[in-house]
Amino acid sequence: MNKLGRALLATTALGAATVAYAAGIERRHWTLRTATVPVLAPGARPIRVLHISDLHMTPNQVSKQRWVASLADLNPDFVVNTGDNLAHKDAVPGVLRALGPLLDKPGVFVFGSNDYYAPRLKNPVRYLLPSSKTKRIHGVTLPWRDLRAGMIERGWLDLTHVRRKIEVAGQTIFAAGLDDPHLKRDRYADIAGEPDQSAALRLGVTHSPEPRVLDPFAADGYDFVMAGHTHGGQLRVPFYGALVTNCELDRGRARGVSRWGSHMWMNVSAGMGTSPYAPVRFCCPPEASLLTLVPRPVTPGQGRNEGVRFGAGADMM
Repeated sequence: MNKLGRALLATTALGAATVAYAAGIERRHWTLRTATVPVLAPGARPIRVLHISDLHMTPNQVSKQRWVASLADLNPDFVVNTGDNLAHKDAVPGVLRALGPLLDKPGVFVFGSNDYYAPRLKNPVRYLLPSSKTKRIHGVTLPWRDLRAGMIERGWLDLTHVRRKIEVAGQTIFAAGLDDPHLKRDRYADIAGEPDQSAALRLGVTHSPEPRVLDPFAADGYDFVMAGHTHGGQLRVPFYGALVTNCELDRGRARGVSRWGSHMWMNVSAGMGTSPYAPVRFCCPPEASLLTLVPRPVTPGQGRNEGVRFGAGADMM
């Protein structure tokens, strides 16, 4: 075999090994991302928030269901679910089984596109195009109303286009949420206005972190926004990061905590699932986030991540 043949064979073998790893190992490498974020009012006591997003659950994903349920052992004060829980019409029982122990905690949620519509097979090249240039392709309608009822019955609050005061660990969180901006279902006018200044935390919740909704949250004076949708890029290149975000957010903010403007912070979860038609993750393991919120400094720093402390996290198989 000549040099070209050996090179082609090696390249093919490397590609096959990468796909096998991305599909068979990393997409089930459940990971806890931790960070300490200075967003509370001065003098407030720390609040531990568990951020769950993008489960994309199918009925047979028992390992994922068990891992999500085990997160209750972290004993968070508050749980935020930023949508895309479903990937199959029969997945509602699996999602509620996974969330079961966490539903006993104070929690809020909004929905994403894959709560409303099942995924469909698509040309993967679409994900490399600007989000604004692609036409939405929806699958069958999913039983999101059943999922919503199950969450509400256990005490979680649906934040879709509402503003709520929530008592958490003896402190007040003022929270507002939007329907999915990726589907252009958001109506910020319904929640517009200055949030309660006496609250320990002023929290915005959205599925897709589109700049056009992040900007008004910041302008109204929210301290923190939580979102999902991006999957952290799902496929990341070492030393480069996410290839795409599947929305108008820049690649550098595809996952984790970052600053948005001079006052507001946000956390974008890389989520825990994939589409059944693209079951791979590379350099971007599925994750949940445990965020310790602490008081902000009297004079906040201006650096993008100044004041944030990231933990080593815990990887769980």
